[in-house]
Amino acid sequence: MTATAPRTSGADDPVGGRPSGGRARRRRDVPHWMVLVVAATAQFMVILDVSIVNVALPSMRTDLGLSTAGLQWVVNAYALAFAGLLLLGGRAGDLFGRKRVFLWGVALFSLASLVGGFAQTETWLVAARAAQGVGGAVLAPATLSLLTTTYTEPAERARALGVWGAVGGAGGAMGGLVGGVLTELLSWRWVLFVNVPLGVLLIAGAAWALVGSAPVVRRLRDLDVPGSLTVTLGLTSVVYGVVSAETSSWTSAVVLAPIAVGLALLALFVLIERHAPRPLVPLDIFRRRALSAANGVALTVGMGMFSFWFFMSLQLQRVYGFDALDAGLAFLPASLALVAGTVVSGRIAQRTGPRPLLVVGPLVSAAGLLWLSASSPSGSYVGELLGPTMLAGLGIGLTMVQLAAAATAGVPGEQAGLASGLINTSRQMGGAIGLAVLSTIAAAHTASVLGTEDADAAASAGAAGVEALAAGYDRGLLVGAVIVASGALVGLLVPREPRARDREPVASAD
Repeated sequence: MTATAPRTSGADDPVGGRPSGGRARRRRDVPHWMVLVVAATAQFMVILDVSIVNVALPSMRTDLGLSTAGLQWVVNAYALAFAGLLLLGGRAGDLFGRKRVFLWGVALFSLASLVGGFAQTETWLVAARAAQGVGGAVLAPATLSLLTTTYTEPAERARALGVWGAVGGAGGAMGGLVGGVLTELLSWRWVLFVNVPLGVLLIAGAAWALVGSAPVVRRLRDLDVPGSLTVTLGLTSVVYGVVSAETSSWTSAVVLAPIAVGLALLALFVLIERHAPRPLVPLDIFRRRALSAANGVALTVGMGMFSFWFFMSLQLQRVYGFDALDAGLAFLPASLALVAGTVVSGRIAQRTGPRPLLVVGPLVSAAGLLWLSASSPSGSYVGELLGPTMLAGLGIGLTMVQLAAAATAGVPGEQAGLASGLINTSRQMGGAIGLAVLSTIAAAHTASVLGTEDADAAASAGAAGVEALAAGYDRGLLVGAVIVASGALVGLLVPREPRARDREPVASAD
């Protein structure tokens, strides 16, 4: 990638805002690759946190006495806050300046990690994970929109997105291993503490490398407050209702009431956006077929693949008897396959565009999940898990970067953060809903095999409990395979164009 100086506003404010103060103007000579380093490192931190936490879940359960529902809330609290606030977080970067919002996100994510590392109760840990989700909702869209507004030349942007995706995949690969090492040698608390020094370094790098700009919105009334509130509360309420099904019946008021309220709020949000002078989400953005279809793929693939990592972490440790370090090592081949898929997808997409990969990628992942659902607790890791987990990881790698490429292709610079927020929202909403639904299916099947109504009874049922747990995880993975495969059908709706070498660049800031 060419190490040329970024435009005055391209690295932070693509909607024409000017840098604020002489310090920002003196940074015009910062090369583009530094922006890529900052964005990719932030993506690495967010992905690292997810994979590290997965490996540490059984240790958290033992140390804090977490219930099955509490264990899932450690994951879901993050997903709930993340999914509910991603649209607002993505748009905040467009309106308030990406450098400013990026720094806020890193600071909050790091502080929440520090607080979570000292957790003494289930509630404390879950609250810290929710705060991490808020920080991630601000941070994640900024990493992608920084790239799409800095790298406006199509070939360079494709390469930058490839590096961004590969580094994120490396975070997944290292997260399992680092999480296992930290949990085994120190404690599960260090899987959260590790974000603190990384966050400090990231803040220092961003303060130097990113160009500041004056905010586009200076008054609260200029922001779409009604739209922001309704979409945030609506998404959060829907996810909360679905997640509650893990501990309550799907027909109970605890589940149905928040889902109904959330859907009503989302309908109200659409009405508000039609008439808002400065809408949070201009509805005409969905006329972009590539963006709409990419979000559909992200939703379905997210539903299956989030659960894949969750089930695998529990299956390795609760069924196959791996300790945290061995589980981390066991994740490594799948994560390396994910990185390989990311690298390969970037090269293929320059010739074919994202559409073929958004069909093939989900099918490859679905094949891995289907194969994995036939595993037996009496088998070995190499014989039962290695092949299918690598296949699932490869499919994720083939898919994820192309989701970002399709969703942001041709989107004007002033909507780059919004497009980034939308694709992340779809993936996280899918992940939160999918994890809740598939965990419920797995727990119900485990309980059925045991002949009881309490899946937690498997922990004290000896060999029969292990068999029941394995059967439940397999059932969840089987349903996940069907959901992910449906994403390939949605991928067919992505236009054949644009390809990376001939799509229109994002509108420049000048």
